Amino acid sequence: MKSLPAVRRLLVAVSGLALAGAGVLAPTAPVEAAPPGVVTVASAAGVATVSSSRDRLAKKKRKRSARHSDWAAAGQATITPGVMMYTAGAQCTANFVFTDAVGNVFVGYAAHCAGKGEATDTNGCQVSSQPLGTRVDFVSGGSVVSGGTTLGRGTLVYSSWLAMDEAGTTDGPTCEYNDFALVKVRARDIGKVNPSVPFYGGPTGIDKNGTSLGDRVYSYGNSSLRGGLELLSPKLGIALGDTASDDGWNHQVYTLTPGIPGDSGSGFMNRAGKAVGTLSTVAIAPLPLANGTGDLLRELRFAKATSVIKGLRLAKGTEAFSSAL
Repeated sequence: MKSLPAVRRLLVAVSGLALAGAGVLAPTAPVEAAPPGVVTVASAAGVATVSSSRDRLAKKKRKRSARHSDWAAAGQATITPGVMMYTAGAQCTANFVFTDAVGNVFVGYAAHCAGKGEATDTNGCQVSSQPLGTRVDFVSGGSVVSGGTTLGRGTLVYSSWLAMDEAGTTDGPTCEYNDFALVKVRARDIGKVNPSVPFYGGPTGIDKNGTSLGDRVYSYGNSSLRGGLELLSPKLGIALGDTASDDGWNHQVYTLTPGIPGDSGSGFMNRAGKAVGTLSTVAIAPLPLANGTGDLLRELRFAKATSVIKGLRLAKGTEAFSSAL
């Protein structure tokens, strides 16, 4: 749901369809490690290869970096789930933080946030996208009159829309609901990152069971259309139950308040704090203002199978999850 220049494009009355996820068009936009070296030692028994002490130390540092045990303190971090993300002028919201096998840090949002289509274009197999390598800014305080303050920068390194195009995907539910992208945080900004969801804490892991009617869900949106009113960012809602025809790819939810353009990409957790999905659409009919969320487990599986990112995984929050609102 990329947000648009005026509220008139917030809701488009299309019967039976969904309004594409929550981004806002802003007036201004705010190596892999080399393998360990070796030292060759000759002896009467032959030639033995041993790691130098420097190489062993470097290996330990790489492992520690890959785990990212030293995140920025949650109260001081500026790049977290819920941060505003601007791509080619369109604003969306971060869902969760991810890492890979060599210690890179990524922030997730909706693939359509980098899409080139209209607000009602929801099928990722039919819409083009900004290319990998596109710059993305992490921003605070963005609004319809201000681009806000840039907190850091990243690069688009994975888009499910581009990946589906490359793979020739045609499956209906996958094309409609696989709406997930990753932005690699530049090295100088990694020290500003914490994976905890504001207000709630968590995530505690990834949900593997989908949703059932009445399940509670929790989210944190950050649309620039709210003009910085943070009281409306934490969201409590209920799941409307999964539809068999969606093949587990989509979870419909109602929240107070509903996700709006600019909230697109934001993450949803269940009552155990596990990451369930990512905000993609807001429905016009038959359930006005219900939100569609892509299933994170399936989105990550697709990303692992189609991207060059090795060891991609969700970073758990450093703050304990609390469902109190």
